[in-house]
Amino acid sequence: QVQLVESGGGTVQSGGSLRLSCVDSGGHFSRMDMAWYRQAPGKQRELVARITRGTSTSTYYKDSVKGRFTISRDNRKNTVYLQMDSLTPEDTAVYYCNIFPAPPPRPSGYWGQGTQVTVSS
Repeated sequence: QVQLVESGGGTVQSGGSLRLSCVDSGGHFSRMDMAWYRQAPGKQRELVARITRGTSTSTYYKDSVKGRFTISRDNRKNTVYLQMDSLTPEDTAVYYCNIFPAPPPRPSGYWGQGTQVTVSS
């Protein structure tokens, strides 16, 4: 079972960058496809980026973040990253990492505490 801790969020100005990290202490990280999701106030949680398991990974990005965000993983550290560049106020949300496909919402599924990203104009 995953045990996820996200970090790296904060407040930046439009055009700035942040790097999010997510450590899984559940012990099965390398065998799972992983993803970053986000939830803005009043909106549903959405998939931002995902990365497949294995040594030759594939990635997927939501259209609005293509060319600005980069997902990566380090299986030795049980960590998945999200490098976010050229941030805009529309990127403001709580960001969560989790397995892909996404588990159901709490309480049925496991979700970490997330990390808040706020982009000011």
